[in-house]
Formats: sequence, C-alpha cells, structure tokens
Amino acid sequence: MCNEKKYLAENVHLSDDGKSVVIIDQRKIPNELVLLTLSTAKEMYDAIKSLAVRGAPAIGICAGYSIYCLSQQIKAENFEEFYSQFKKDKDYLNSSRPTAVNLSWALNRIDDLVVDNKDKSISEIVKLIGEEAVKIQQEDIAMCKAISEYGFSLLKEGDGVLTHCNAGPLATSRYGTAIGPMLLAKEKGVNVRVFADETRPLLQGARLTSYELDKAGVDVTLICDNMASIVMKNGWVQACFVGCDRIAANGDAANKIGTSGVAILAKHYGIPFYVLGPTSTIDMKCKTGDDIEIELRDESEIKDKFYEKPMAPINVKCYNPAFDVTDHTLISGIITEKGIARAPYTESLAKLFED
Repeated sequence: MCNEKKYLAENVHLSDDGKSVVIIDQRKIPNELVLLTLSTAKEMYDAIKSLAVRGAPAIGICAGYSIYCLSQQIKAENFEEFYSQFKKDKDYLNSSRPTAVNLSWALNRIDDLVVDNKDKSISEIVKLIGEEAVKIQQEDIAMCKAISEYGFSLLKEGDGVLTHCNAGPLATSRYGTAIGPMLLAKEKGVNVRVFADETRPLLQGARLTSYELDKAGVDVTLICDNMASIVMKNGWVQACFVGCDRIAANGDAANKIGTSGVAILAKHYGIPFYVLGPTSTIDMKCKTGDDIEIELRDESEIKDKFYEKPMAPINVKCYNPAFDVTDHTLISGIITEKGIARAPYTESLAKLFED
C-alpha cells in the first residue's frame, strides 16, 4: 500500500535500483492505493493490456521505462544481437493496446535513438535509453502544465464542466490534460464545478476522475453516462473537456467509448466541446478517424466485471469497443501544449509541427 499523499508523484516511475517499473494499479482505485513492480516483458504487457496503467500519456511513459528496463536485461555481444532482442521486446509491448498512439510514439522514439547510436557500445546505448525515458516523462509534466493553462483560459468563475473517462494526473503526469484546467482553477482560486461521467463499462470516471477531483477539493458531481443530456439541458454545463488517445490529421479524435455521444449532445445544446492532449497524440500519418484501429475488449467487462453475479444471460453476445471517434465537425477546439487549434484542423494541426 502506498502513501496516499504521494499518489500523484508515484503514478509511473522507476524502482530505486532502476531495473523495474513501478506503477499505481489503477484497477484498485478508489478503494486501495497499491503499487505494482513490473520487471518482465509479460508483466509490463499485462499491466498495459489490463488497464493497471492507462491514459495515453501514462502508457507512453510506462512504455519508455519498460523498454529501458528490458534493454538492461538483454545479453548481447554486438549491436545486431542487441537490436534483434530490442525489436522483439518493443513489438511485444506495442501490441498490448493498438489505439493509444503514445504507446507506439514512445517506443518508436526510443527505437530511433537506438538506431542513431548503433556505433556506440551497448552499455552506452542502454544508458541513453534510460535518459530518453526520463525525458519523455519530464516533457509530459511540462506539456500537461501548458495544456492546463490553455484550457484554464477558457474557464471563468462558476462554470460547469462535463468530462468523460479520465484524463487527470493518473492518466498522465501531475495535472493531467482534460482534468488539468479544473485542478489549475482550484489552485488559482477560481471555482468551477465538474460533472464526471461514470464512463461505462470500466467506470474510469467514477473510480478515477471523481477520486482525483475530490482529493484536490474540486466541486465534483458524479453522473451516469446517460445523464449527460439532462445536466446540459438544465444549463449546468458551460463546456465539455475530454482527453484523447489519438487525433487524426483532420481533427477526428479517438477517446474512450461514449465520448462521441457527449460531443453530439453538446452540439445540440450549443455547448463548446474541447479535446485536450499533447501533440504526441496527434498522428499526422492518420488522415481521418476511419483510419484509427478501434480496440475491442472482452465481453466480461460488460457482463460481470463489477458485479457479484452476472448481469446478463451467459449466452448473450456483447459488443465492447474501448473507444469511439468524435468527428472533427463536433469539436470546438483541440487544446495542446502549443496552443488551441481550431477548424480547419487539417491546417491548424499541421502548423503545430512546423517549428
């Protein structure tokens, strides 16, 4: 059991000896705060696949530290032998979750580093991998702060914000993305109230988002996903802030299942709908949302995961996509660490990568 006061700082980090990855097991929250130590490729794969660690940026950070730890375990006499095993480990980790672009982004970034330094000794390469993994997390902390500042600029005293799934400190570093503006508002003495969708079927909003906001002293109200419409109709919501796992070049955004429904409702009620995420989540090679692979998960998550007994007949088929894609026409702005991109996104997103 870890110290609750340090949970933000201990989301994902290296062990004291630098040979293992330590994560908070998000499956246990809010009832327990448990640290998991990941030392093998299978443990790392399973942690990502099973959502012990989740949230696109946090997955990227975990992937960076994981490939570093695995690189330390490679026994090789030359670069070719080292790189062969490195690629196997990288591809294995990358197969754990196909939709979150930060996973492949972090692993490819380190792969490029390894290839660029193939003339160095293996020990030097491993050291560089470790330094790069640390950079990935440090950059994410800075990015989350910048994203939070841009998001905060859209809020004013008394605003109601609706969010879906979890894009707070547990899913990223420190402030988070979609939750960051609300945490920053609290720090600056600006009072906003948050409506957190429970986020079926894995309840990330109930278990994680409401937990984070409550711990920070933010006024948070938990609602079922199908209550979003009524709180919007009541005039209680002035903006929707959500995270993202992948953004296509045209602005289509993949996020936790149910997000596109929130965007459709927001459009109907005239409420601005914002997607918040680092530029590493933008996949310029992916032209539209139709090109985003959507992960399908086990039917047990719907039938019996959180129930003492199954809540559906055992033979009933289930369709359980982990994500959906929100069409760019429903998005008021995409908030990144470099600023707020607005339509047309094919132009504004491309400009983010010009420097």
